[in-house]
Formats: sequence, structure tokens, C-alpha cells
Amino acid sequence: MDISDLRDGMKRVNVVAKVVEKNESRQVNSKYKDETYTVADFIIADNTGSIKLTLWNEQIDQVEVNNTVKIDNGYVTSFRGEIQLNVGKYGTLSVE
Repeated sequence: MDISDLRDGMKRVNVVAKVVEKNESRQVNSKYKDETYTVADFIIADNTGSIKLTLWNEQIDQVEVNNTVKIDNGYVTSFRGEIQLNVGKYGTLSVE
């Protein structure tokens, strides 16, 4: 699927794209448990556009700028007016 085709609310999204930017990771507290998670935003792009990819915990260290990533069964959400791609619990992330 092309990045330009992604829309808020889409599920079962499969994307292959290049990582063009990696932002600093940050700590967030769980709403439901007394736990802290690490989250980082990446910008991935293909020849049709770019999108923010949000990764959590151990996924962050798997990905570097210029890697090609494949997301299977991901989903798209909107946060603060910006759409973003998420791997989620049922999706997979692989670095090619």
C-alpha cells in the first residue's frame, strides 16, 4: 500500500517504506497500569509521500535512519490533527 493512500481509521495496513527521520525517544506513563513505556516517532517515506510511524519499547532499537521497514497489519490513527501509522499489538515490524 502507498503512503499517500493511508487515511485515519484504516486497519490491516501493509506498508514498505524508508526511514528518513528518527526523533528522540521519550517516556510515557500507562493510563491503566503503574508502568512506564518508551515511545519514539519516526518519519517514513515512499515515492508517494511520508507519514509519522510511532514505535514502542524494543521496536525503537530495531530501526535506524535509512533502513527500509515493512509494517504488516498496522493501523492508522490521528493524533493532534496528524495521521500516524502504528504497528500495534497485532501488527509486525521488520527491517529489510
